[in-house]
Amino acid sequence: MLYKNAQEWLNAPHKRVLFFGMSGLGKTYLSTMLRDQGDWFHYSIDYRIGTRYMGEHIADNFKAEAMKVPFLRDLLLSDSIRITSKISFDNLTPVATYLGKPGDPAKGGVAIDEYRRRQDQFKTAEMSALLDTGHFIERAGRIYGYPHFICDTGGSICEWIDPALGENDPLIAELGQQCLLVWLKGDDAHTQRLVERFDRAPKPMAYQPEFLVRAWDEYLLKFKLQEGDVDPDDFIRWTYAQALAHRQPLYEHMARYGVSLCAHEVASIKSPDDFDTMIAAAIDAT
Repeated sequence: MLYKNAQEWLNAPHKRVLFFGMSGLGKTYLSTMLRDQGDWFHYSIDYRIGTRYMGEHIADNFKAEAMKVPFLRDLLLSDSIRITSKISFDNLTPVATYLGKPGDPAKGGVAIDEYRRRQDQFKTAEMSALLDTGHFIERAGRIYGYPHFICDTGGSICEWIDPALGENDPLIAELGQQCLLVWLKGDDAHTQRLVERFDRAPKPMAYQPEFLVRAWDEYLLKFKLQEGDVDPDDFIRWTYAQALAHRQPLYEHMARYGVSLCAHEVASIKSPDDFDTMIAAAIDAT
């Protein structure tokens, strides 16, 4: 662990943390609060994915759709218009839209083979963005003079680790050298609220390839469907609770190499000083 005890954390002139956990448990809240109130550089993995590693895929998808419209096709072929995505820290919709949902094209779905291809692209992009963390730590200090650093990760970070490798897993080894790993952990009540929220507004997710194969085959068998008959939203709703259960032990494994904060505790953090105090207590509790 990067900081061996609470005092070492509190005295550190350069604090570096990486938040991980399911979406909706406080990663963005904490990152934004620290960025706005303290001397913290905010490195968003999802933003890096969308702007550096998936930008061309996303734009090409827009263009492919535009080419289906004769009016836009002529403008594109004559180089008269430009089509790009408008990604920001607060708007990562282009990434999610590109990732998509598998199922009936008439309901907004994509073929499962294409969906898996995009999942593979996202996995490569997310791992690359995560491994850029050290570069951005150096850059944040050298160019902008920030003493402290936040790596704000997506919920799918745990999908790309191999627990069998322990601390020798490439992502855990690299990220653990760069930052204090901080799991924002929910309880059963949080899980239920996340499921309810997702049911109201299902959104694309990234899955470990083996989990996706298992979930897709089980869904088709359970509901006696062919690929083209699948309602995309129904599939990802059905899969979400299973994905939470699948990710929980992976998050727990990652937390062995860092600290954990309960989402209830996160909600009570109102300032960088509150955050420092809570992290110090969490380090001493390990």
